[in-house]
Amino acid sequence: MNKYLRTFANRASFVQAIKVGLVGVLNTVVSLALFNVFLAMDWGWFWSLTLSFALTTFMSYLINRRWTFELTDGKVSGKETATFFGINIAAYVISAAIVGAADQLFGPLDNLGYNVALIFAAGLLILPKLAGYRDVVFSNALGGEEESRNAEIEALRVTETPTS
Repeated sequence: MNKYLRTFANRASFVQAIKVGLVGVLNTVVSLALFNVFLAMDWGWFWSLTLSFALTTFMSYLINRRWTFELTDGKVSGKETATFFGINIAAYVISAAIVGAADQLFGPLDNLGYNVALIFAAGLLILPKLAGYRDVVFSNALGGEEESRNAEIEALRVTETPTS
C-alpha cells in the first residue's frame, strides 16, 4: 500500500490531483445548484440527488478526459466510459447513503442540511475517485504515463531493503 501511495508523489500526479479537485469543485457547485432546483420542484432528496448526479457525471467525464488527463485523441472506448460511470455510480451510492444516514440521524433535514451532507460526501470521495480515474479509467489511454508509473513502482520495490 505504501508503494502505491508513493506513485502519487510526483509532479504529474500532483497536477492531476489539483485538476481532479478543481473539476470536483465545479461539479459539486453545479450538482448542488441542480439538486436545489430539483428540491424546490418537490422531487424529494433522493430523486433530486439522482438526477443532479447523473447530469454532472457526464460533465465530469468530458472535462476530466479532456482537461485533467489531457486525452484529446478522440478514441473514447466503451470500457473507459463504463468504468468511469461505474466509479461514479459507486460514489453516488455512498453519497446517497451519507445523505440518507444524515436524514435519519439528524432529520428530517432542511435544504442546508442536505447540502452539508453532500459536501461532506464529495470531500470524502475525492481521493478514491482520483485513484479510480487515474489507475482504472484512463490508464490505458495514458499509455506512456502508466508505463512510467509502473517503472517508478518497480524502482521503489528494488531500492527498498527487506525488513527482518
